[in-house]
Amino acid sequence: MNVAVFSTHNFERPYLEKANNGQHNFKYINAALSMETINLAEGCEAISIFVGDDASTPVLQKLNMLGVKYLALRSAGFNHVNLEEVKKLNMRAARVAEYSPYAVAEHAVTLMLALNRKLIRSHSRVLEQNFSLDGLTGFDMNGKTAGIIGTGKIGAVVAKILHGFGCKILAYDITQNNKLKDLYQVEYTTLDRLYSESDIISLHVPLNAETKYMINESSLNKMKENVMLINTSRGKLIRTADIIKALKSKHIGYLGMDVYEEEEGLFFEDHSDDILQDDLIARLMTFRNVIITSHQAFLTETALRNIADTTVQNLNCFKDNKAVLKINSLV
Repeated sequence: MNVAVFSTHNFERPYLEKANNGQHNFKYINAALSMETINLAEGCEAISIFVGDDASTPVLQKLNMLGVKYLALRSAGFNHVNLEEVKKLNMRAARVAEYSPYAVAEHAVTLMLALNRKLIRSHSRVLEQNFSLDGLTGFDMNGKTAGIIGTGKIGAVVAKILHGFGCKILAYDITQNNKLKDLYQVEYTTLDRLYSESDIISLHVPLNAETKYMINESSLNKMKENVMLINTSRGKLIRTADIIKALKSKHIGYLGMDVYEEEEGLFFEDHSDDILQDDLIARLMTFRNVIITSHQAFLTETALRNIADTTVQNLNCFKDNKAVLKINSLV
């Protein structure tokens, strides 16, 4: 089957090649899927897309006209795909629901530790032969209250790790995980209480109508002074303009971001020779108590291998007209 692989990155191509093993004819395309690049899928029965690709109604309609029948997402999230339109066009779509919750959870905790112990600032000083410790004081994780919003597979691993540090763990989710209560003494509570009592808050929920901009001026005002906020989930969970105000007022003490609400066209690309046009992220980059990584939380060998393997399995099911595993099936 001919497959147009949009938003191909150098770091994933070897894993895709190994998983595919010549079963499909992959057409690697560095550009993201959009109305401007859609014709690159001509002659392909399937496309594979990443988190920054545009699979909105007009794009899907044009893909259908080109003869594309299948969408294989190389991600767990699918908010960039209009699934209702996929159904209307009698197309099929599948995702990679699970690749490595440990990868994302460990990155979230890495951001916590790097912010707490001011590792970026410390490293920069040493490179300049400045070995002063002034301004580098951190805090013990042991005994701190950590609030985890969303206790699915990733949030559950974060709970496990933070329990190991000796944190008291508060959690919020529409579905409670009794195993987390038993194993790590996780206490489920309201969002308001989680906001008001947590020293560290980590976001692990999908992006939908209920969660979009859940971190805004109102919710930020409910949080403790000097709170640490971590987002490795979806950029639009946080209203960036509001978090900047909270950082300027020093209400927010630390911010760790692996995702950003306007990351499309910015993250995953080298813009080192460009003039940065995004004023919000430019302002965020001026704060010493902010660490931004460019959507790399998933980036481990295990995760890349699992993403590639599942993507090819989904394509095989499409080709053979078989049902995709329920956990991965979207349409």
